[in-house]
Amino acid sequence: MDKVFSRPRSIKDTLMHYCPGCTHGIVHRLIAEAVEDMGLEDTTIGIAPVGCAVFAYNYLDFDFIQAAHGRAPAVATGVKRVLPEHTVFTYQGDGDLAAIGTAEIVHAAMRGENITVIFVNNAIYGMTGGQMAPTTLVGQRSTTCQKGREAKVSGYPIRVSEMLSQLDGACYIERVACDTPAHVRAAGKAIRKAFSAQVEERGFSMVEVVATCSTNWGMNPQEALVWLKENMLPAYPLGVYKSWKDAGS
Repeated sequence: MDKVFSRPRSIKDTLMHYCPGCTHGIVHRLIAEAVEDMGLEDTTIGIAPVGCAVFAYNYLDFDFIQAAHGRAPAVATGVKRVLPEHTVFTYQGDGDLAAIGTAEIVHAAMRGENITVIFVNNAIYGMTGGQMAPTTLVGQRSTTCQKGREAKVSGYPIRVSEMLSQLDGACYIERVACDTPAHVRAAGKAIRKAFSAQVEERGFSMVEVVATCSTNWGMNPQEALVWLKENMLPAYPLGVYKSWKDAGS
């Protein structure tokens, strides 16, 4: 019988703590596959955030540093400048990147830091109990807006890919999702392309992954996937927002 699937070498053989239906595990696997396929296993350094994604270092078998809340791009900048031959990436949720870390991500992109950012957007603060995040949709309920987010009170969701793609230092920005097999394959290609940008010293690259948080959304895993498709994807359209290849450079 032909072997059609195996666990990437860079995924540790240990149980994950993520909730049922969470897509962090899928994103971890896509990162590990990309790094292995590109022969970067021995020279990759990850920067872990604060939030549900903090324990990425328990599952990805690379060197890792944990940053203070929101500071992963700043830490990655320092690591990459000291070790320019290494592949450096941050792994961040929307609370970490789009709230506490807004300044860090904007200025890292503006400077064109030659790092890769994997941004997991599930429109809520997951680890701390489901509070409203900068990416929470208008009308979406959370523990801090139980009747749904009101734009007049809390403003509108931040669309990070659209915002960062306007900066000259960003060379590659793409938004993907992990709700279907086709979208998972596309997400894997995007992560490879982002790492390729860094290897080619193109500058700042980011892949935003639209993800689920079934526990804090109050849904089962299947309902969460449907909700993502019907509510998040219209608000966060998938696609390439900036690419050095599209620019013809």
